[in-house]
Amino acid sequence: TYAWFFLPSFSQSPPTFGFLLDIDGVLVRGHRVIPAALEAFRRLMNSQGQLRVPVVFVTNAGNSLQHSKAQELSALLGCEVDADQVILSHSPMKLFSEYHEKRMLVSGQGPVVENAQGLGFRNVVTMDELRMAFPLLDMVDLERRLKTTPLPRNDFPPIEGVLLLGEPVRWETSLQLIMDVLLSNGSPGTGLATPPYPHLPILASNMDLLWMAEAKMPRFGHGTFLLCLETIYQKVTGKELRYEGLTGKPSILTYQYAQDLIRRQAERRGWVAPIRKLYAVGDNPTSDIYGANLFHQYLQKATRGGAPELGAGGPRQQQPSASQSCISILVCTGVYNPRNPQSTEPVLGGEQPPFHGHRDLCFSPGLMEASHVVNDVNEAVQLVFREEGWASE
Repeated sequence: TYAWFFLPSFSQSPPTFGFLLDIDGVLVRGHRVIPAALEAFRRLMNSQGQLRVPVVFVTNAGNSLQHSKAQELSALLGCEVDADQVILSHSPMKLFSEYHEKRMLVSGQGPVVENAQGLGFRNVVTMDELRMAFPLLDMVDLERRLKTTPLPRNDFPPIEGVLLLGEPVRWETSLQLIMDVLLSNGSPGTGLATPPYPHLPILASNMDLLWMAEAKMPRFGHGTFLLCLETIYQKVTGKELRYEGLTGKPSILTYQYAQDLIRRQAERRGWVAPIRKLYAVGDNPTSDIYGANLFHQYLQKATRGGAPELGAGGPRQQQPSASQSCISILVCTGVYNPRNPQSTEPVLGGEQPPFHGHRDLCFSPGLMEASHVVNDVNEAVQLVFREEGWASE
């Protein structure tokens, strides 16, 4: 049961806007809620404890279950968060149905099998299962090396694709085994004279190079793991690692998926007015702001009669959209530090700062510039309510 104190209620017309809220660095730091988030949700809820506008939580985390993340947010924020309000980095992989029946090697940590099955993948193999089937592959850790040579396996069905759900714990093991699968066309117990190319399909989620927890400096994200894999593959084969799908911010596909959840949420609440405007609040210029601005650009082009092809991170199908704009709002409680804005301003000498985005994203400095910069998510909510002519309850 959640107790709140409310200001007097005012009658309000149905919302025509919704929020896409990042979690880490916006609402929480590690396992601690950011105080401004509590104030923000006090404004977002009415006197009955219901949200006054549609809200979807869009995180690039992926090492937990969707309903577990919803329960965690409910406890931290003091409001009821449903599982279908939460988008994890891999949630849009539900749309990749052509791979759901394939035998997929899954990488990540936490409940990877449950997550993969929840996305629709019915035939998954974990890194540990592969390592146990072929124990001679994992050689970096001397303590885990076998003292005897096992008999070769010929009863292990071939792997048909690779599913990268988030950063694993033993990077050296995952990198080695994924490479073995790609170079052997799914049969790592055998060796091929010439590695196949194109290689087996790869679906990956969460391209964040860095993310902000409770430490003073950012931590490595799954984007760093992907960078390692891409670099190793390029060095070994001389060819570029390719993805059939990239999900998580800043992919267009993730924002399309979020937009659909916003629409469904509005329908369930009986809000008949279409949601024309989305406000995306985040702390990372490379993922949150870049993604929101890229989606805004996509929406603008779509309304003018056609959206461009956007590669592995692009939409799965083109469909009419009620939303006409996606406004980016950058907060200063996470990765972005206004006293050291390395990721958004040129360094001395006029050079561009290093681009922390994924290899497959074209570097466009303008897309990393937020429509608004505020201190925290509470200020973001106040800003949006002023823009929309809404009163705070």
